Amino acid sequence: MRVFTILGPSQSGKTTLARALADLDGAMGKRQETATVAAMQPFSFMGEDWAAIEIAGGAENQAQVGPALTASDAAVLCVSADPEAAVLAAPYLRQLEESGIPAFLFINRIDQATGRIADIVAALQTYSNHSIVLRQVPIREGDQVVGAVDLISERAWKYIEGQPSALIELPPDMQQREKQARGEMLEALADFDDHLLQELIEDREVLAEEAYDIATRVLQHGDLFPALLGAAEHSNGVLRLMKSLRHEVPQVAATRARLAKLGEGLADVVAVGCMADQVKHLGKTVLLRALDGGLEQGDAVGGSTLGGLTGLTAAGEGRNGDPGNGSGSTTPSRAGLSAGDIGQAVKSDHLNLGYCYSANGSAGLPDWAQPRPSTYRRLVIPVHERDETRLSAALDRLVGIDPAVQLEQDAISGRALLHLQGPLHLRRVLITLETEFGVEAIGERVPPAFCETINKPIELRYRHRKQSGGAGQFADVLIEIRPLPRGEGFQFHETVKGGAVPRAYIPSVEAGVREALREGNNGHPLVDVAVTLKDGKHHAVDSSDFAFRMAGKNAVRSALEKVDIVLLQPIMKVSIHVPSVFSGGLIPVVSSLKGQVLGFATEEGAAGWDVLEVLLPLVAQDALCHNLASATRGTGWFEASFDHYEETRQGELTPA
Repeated sequence: MRVFTILGPSQSGKTTLARALADLDGAMGKRQETATVAAMQPFSFMGEDWAAIEIAGGAENQAQVGPALTASDAAVLCVSADPEAAVLAAPYLRQLEESGIPAFLFINRIDQATGRIADIVAALQTYSNHSIVLRQVPIREGDQVVGAVDLISERAWKYIEGQPSALIELPPDMQQREKQARGEMLEALADFDDHLLQELIEDREVLAEEAYDIATRVLQHGDLFPALLGAAEHSNGVLRLMKSLRHEVPQVAATRARLAKLGEGLADVVAVGCMADQVKHLGKTVLLRALDGGLEQGDAVGGSTLGGLTGLTAAGEGRNGDPGNGSGSTTPSRAGLSAGDIGQAVKSDHLNLGYCYSANGSAGLPDWAQPRPSTYRRLVIPVHERDETRLSAALDRLVGIDPAVQLEQDAISGRALLHLQGPLHLRRVLITLETEFGVEAIGERVPPAFCETINKPIELRYRHRKQSGGAGQFADVLIEIRPLPRGEGFQFHETVKGGAVPRAYIPSVEAGVREALREGNNGHPLVDVAVTLKDGKHHAVDSSDFAFRMAGKNAVRSALEKVDIVLLQPIMKVSIHVPSVFSGGLIPVVSSLKGQVLGFATEEGAAGWDVLEVLLPLVAQDALCHNLASATRGTGWFEASFDHYEETRQGELTPA
């Protein structure tokens, strides 16, 4: 079985293309879907087994692209026949280049194109370091595209509604255009083949067989992106694309070799998880692609035993007639998976999406396959308090099927804190929690992580005394609190002389001071202060560690009531990655969020991309997620790290 991923912007026709390809021979298996984000369609073409993995468009779904490409032999980038929409393909072109996977571009809905195809290619080329080379040119009747000429075979085809295209004579008015376009294609291929270059220099005829061989070699090496034309809705150009895939896409051995070059941990990979889901009454399911040898139920994969395994075929059945996943059956495949096959693993909770597996362990996906930083933060709270424990268990399982979900505990509220790709991602998580785990939950904004400090020193004596029968409590301390420069944190010193406070009790004073600063008088921790224990008194009987800890804590609290408190908000250093065409429009976006622009730079190695460095209040980070998506049509993304604290007033805070 050979596997390819279909990806591209939203509304580019990916689902239609996948179904049109699978229906060419009328032998397709059951379509497997994962929460409307990814789908896998097995099918047969000319006696060979294939599987198309389709990834939904949109920035919040792109985290699913990495696992799918890692398990695939090739990719098809489906784009619109509109130069203005080329920028929407920029994130996908970038990831395809980074992956090195053989990839075709399919310019879809060519029947709706009103401009020149060359303009579409030129617009896409802005965002690719690899050359994008047309392998076909359109045949037009007036403004309507009615067919295409294949530049390698030099055959002309006329589109027929819902049927394979018909072979026709090359129209006389197309001959000069076809010759020019073929020359441009061959020149692009000649950059990677010295013999072809010599033939072109000597003006010798290049045979179709030789051009096919070179095109195949160049594609498999990932040197350029060939572009084909069509309209999947009408089955136009689909057969030509499928034949190109059949003749030019490498076998699974090449996929495994490509992974092995990326690192020592990937040299022994036997399987990759390409899709995963949580199914009610079935549990976690992971679609595995076997990359080496065969996999069977009970085999060691990822350091543990492989549970139930169902092989998926074009007929929609498991090996030896076992029902496929589409029927909901978990019957294991007795014959297992051959190299290249895809199967559904159940009862294998150690397997997760986003990992490559050897027999004895696992390795993370390559860097290019990792999801973009999950910068949209929300607390997840159960609607019914009784579901608190179930929610925790459900979130732990969600992390295993969604590599873009990061789970931690909020330090202030103690609630589950999710880092996500955006609001649509949050909605999908909440739906999964309710439908698959039976836990109704809501997402709430994260409380602002403010801190406080003081702007002038203060000295204060505090005596802790308590007598209620029996041993009493006594501790007397004299402390000084003074401000420190921003970012210095907390310092504790002592200058006690003459044993006024015994050495054994000084750590207890420090512990009480730290507790008071951590809690703060207004619910916010205090930072950038130094506390010095200068003097004190003790009692031979009534003094204790507890008494001096309480004295240190209450001394700080009393001192803070007598000084002006300065509110501090965390400022993040944010790197915004964005297609260059949108760079200028981000300045007012950042300014509206009370951010500070540090500068622009062209992003190294990414054609048509800029990096904008800014300082931004943490409280505005969620708003940046929303505004950036609007300003860049969903193509931009950012990563953030803490930089410093900055003084602010309550009325000046940027709303989340």
